[in-house]
Amino acid sequence: MDFALPQELKDYLAELDRFIEAEIKPLEDADDNVRFFDHRREYARTDFENGGLPRHEWEELLREARRRADKAGHLRFAMLPKFGGKGGSNLWMCVIREYLAAKGLGLHNDLQNEHSIVANNPFAKMFDDFGTEAQKAEFLGGMLDGTKRITFGLTEPDHGSDATHMETRGVREEKDGVAGWRINGEKMWTTGMHAATHCALFVRTSGEDGAARGITCFLVPADAPGVEVEEYLWTFNMPTDHPRVAFRNVWVPDTAIFGEPENGLPLAQSFVHENRIRQAAGSLGAAVFCMEEAVRYARQRKPFGEDLAKNQAIQFPLVELATQAEMLRLLIRKTAWQMDQMPHPEVEKQLSDKVSMCNYWGNRLACEAADRAMQVHGGIGYSRHKPFEHIYRHHRRYRITEGAEEIQMRKVAAFLFGYMGPKRKEFAGLDWSDVDYRTESQIRPRSGWQALG
Repeated sequence: MDFALPQELKDYLAELDRFIEAEIKPLEDADDNVRFFDHRREYARTDFENGGLPRHEWEELLREARRRADKAGHLRFAMLPKFGGKGGSNLWMCVIREYLAAKGLGLHNDLQNEHSIVANNPFAKMFDDFGTEAQKAEFLGGMLDGTKRITFGLTEPDHGSDATHMETRGVREEKDGVAGWRINGEKMWTTGMHAATHCALFVRTSGEDGAARGITCFLVPADAPGVEVEEYLWTFNMPTDHPRVAFRNVWVPDTAIFGEPENGLPLAQSFVHENRIRQAAGSLGAAVFCMEEAVRYARQRKPFGEDLAKNQAIQFPLVELATQAEMLRLLIRKTAWQMDQMPHPEVEKQLSDKVSMCNYWGNRLACEAADRAMQVHGGIGYSRHKPFEHIYRHHRRYRITEGAEEIQMRKVAAFLFGYMGPKRKEFAGLDWSDVDYRTESQIRPRSGWQALG
């Protein structure tokens, strides 16, 4: 058993460092672009007079960084070679994401915007797996060159994580001789709608509330008649690109169906594991940054003539965080390695609990480490002249999005007690009439259990 990172991966991390120093840092330092990362960052990024949306200058800076990363061959690292990528493994991506996040705030990796010089773009693979040939021709190239941007319309105002009780409805309707669907409903947290060309909209087209079947995904043009952004929700960390969107009498043709009709939830779940394990690695990196900054400050600060670091009240909380970080790193890398050893559909059956463990604990650890770094730094730690408040506010989001930590803990429980996963066979002789566990999208309530989505 060898825990050493392969030399090729070490060499690639060094290559990324050189690229950051040669291309990204000069861009960050030019034209006062540092304002997007120093104490002015929230104001500089946010157009408060325009619904709290991201400022044009901020988004253009991110685009330029991505253009440079793509030209250098880094942006598409995780994508398949046919998309111009290098087919980066889950293990390599986790190491890279932790490494970049541990550098702190910067244009190289700004997780508030899911921005990184090594991007995570699941939509390309989703189109490759689920799209029709016409959809692939229309969208794949556009997603890579930036002319197509797709947002995700799944969550609803009254149902949150319960994706199966979906009030957005679609009914068959022919228009000008073309078969199609008339859609009505409302979605929340359709991130990126202000710049999207399409929304991957999940709609109940048949079946009863709570049923996993009967939900269809449609690719709805963002400018289609009846699509209306009602409000951008101002969040803990600004700017916001998370609106509530209404779909009133929106008509789309059958060709807008994305994936298998009546079976859209597996599409929504298709790449949750890659997203979660990489997000966990990013949160771990953020936690490591906060801890290392706190340690460095405690060694330099000398209240009452002695190192602040000599106090056990400073040492012990950081010791606990460092211990958790070491254990989490091993679990993330082991789980990512295991994911690379099996076909993607098997991950849901064999490893979904481990991915959830990594994710919910990584997100919690980032918040705890940021909070501790603030405490160690004292008043200056609470100020916006240090990055800890920004890190805390952003990573606090991840304890809700991408599957709230309670939902992920219930996934772990389902595996632990044999309602899902490999242990189901061990408990096969017991009576399961009380609870019907299927997939994370459809953990159906029968005795007070809440559906997960």
